[in-house]
Amino acid sequence: MKNKPFTTKKENKIYTGQAYLASLNDGREIWFDGNKVKNVATHPAFRNSARSVARFYDAMHNPDLQEDLLLEDGYGIITHKFFAPSHSRKELDAARHAIAISQRVNYGWMGRTPDYKAAFMGHLADNASFYDQPFQQNAINWYKKTAEKCLFLNHVLVDPPLDRSKERIKVRDVFVSVDKEDSKGIYVSGAKMVATGSMLTHGTFVGLTGNITARMQANRDEDMAVIFFADMNTEGLKMICRPSYEYKATSAFDNPLSGRFDENDAVLVMDKAFIPWENVLVYRDIERAKNFYSGSGFFNRYNLQAGVRLATKMEFMAALLEEGTKTSGTDKFRGIQAALGEILGIRNIIWGMTTAMVNDVTPLGEHGVVPSAEMAASLRYYMATSWDKVRDIYQKYLAGAPIYTISSTKDLHNAAFRPLIDQYYRGTGKDAIDRIKLFKLVWDAMYSEFAGRHALYERNYSGNHDMQRIDVLVQAEKAKSMDSYRNMLQDCMNDYDDKGWTNSWQNLAQKE
Repeated sequence: MKNKPFTTKKENKIYTGQAYLASLNDGREIWFDGNKVKNVATHPAFRNSARSVARFYDAMHNPDLQEDLLLEDGYGIITHKFFAPSHSRKELDAARHAIAISQRVNYGWMGRTPDYKAAFMGHLADNASFYDQPFQQNAINWYKKTAEKCLFLNHVLVDPPLDRSKERIKVRDVFVSVDKEDSKGIYVSGAKMVATGSMLTHGTFVGLTGNITARMQANRDEDMAVIFFADMNTEGLKMICRPSYEYKATSAFDNPLSGRFDENDAVLVMDKAFIPWENVLVYRDIERAKNFYSGSGFFNRYNLQAGVRLATKMEFMAALLEEGTKTSGTDKFRGIQAALGEILGIRNIIWGMTTAMVNDVTPLGEHGVVPSAEMAASLRYYMATSWDKVRDIYQKYLAGAPIYTISSTKDLHNAAFRPLIDQYYRGTGKDAIDRIKLFKLVWDAMYSEFAGRHALYERNYSGNHDMQRIDVLVQAEKAKSMDSYRNMLQDCMNDYDDKGWTNSWQNLAQKE
């Protein structure tokens, strides 16, 4: 079934920002600061980040953006271009463009916006044959449900860092496993991490990473070989949150990023949580669980979304560094120009790799295409190393300038104190308040607790660092690229032996 261009003649059922916020008040169980959260959309630890996600939804109702963001899929559903399957390089590139527009809404500072999990949901129907009967129809139904409203899903794939040296079955009281089943569904218990932004989502996807499934064994681990969806208000599903940087924010001026883009990370605990059969994709099937990460298309597509998002964030950081050095009067220094060029180079490498990804495609499902896993693995590796380079540049070239600031906006509003601030805190071409505003933003981006979490996030976004590199090798083997490289090496060594030049070099050797 082919995708069609967006038309206003079809009903747009995608959530508006207001409808999205209302949808979060569904009885979900979130624990923060010793208390159960009544309504995440109004709680001071989460309300601004919820509104930042609402901006994502409102963009899809902006007439100036809809043609670039939306399409009509093969089922006649109006949806975001990355929520739908791509059937050609051209469609995949259009989906990349839609991601870029969506990411600019929040300047690349929210890593798990609704388009992130769309990387998986977009091909559920098109690739339903990957799932065993009777779960194929579940995949199709979840695609339709997600595409229609652009549902916001999170995922949890990683086991808590507890006794990972042991076989999973020996830590069954902690790791997710099936307690029992009946005619209506399954009951599961266990914990998963890290459920980034989960309190702001409509559902969670519970799965397994490749390094987990590699250790699973038949006739032993079947009750842990499950992949399913859970609505966030599922009875028995609990979210335990880390501290909220938004909650600690004192003002928009002092905390311009952490005050609105804090994607709280939660541990997701299931205590005999009931999962109806219609939410199950893989059940007690170790082989299918092992093949999921590479066979579902998620690995290929999530790296495309992640690359576009990080490229957007790099654009923001390049402009911020330029403005910071202008304010200090150092923007024309040779070293500063080189540093700015390096950030732009990092941005362009990431963006260029996404360009390669939308052109170097692999078939998936009946008619779909996804980026090649080989390029996806390489981008994943590069992204994990890039943010540390940006942080290092900021520390070197802005030096102590971000510390040269005031304690809070209250200092600005003290009439007796303000003249001193105006005199001593001005910058090159900026009055004091504008300079302080800029460097408060720099501090929140690079040095605050929020910034520390972002550094950890970008560094470990794609999991185990050895696996990131091993996956590059694995995908090169699967693509037969390494065979080509080995053949080239062998050709070189076949050109000569202990007697001299051979093969193609023989005639040249005779002339010599």
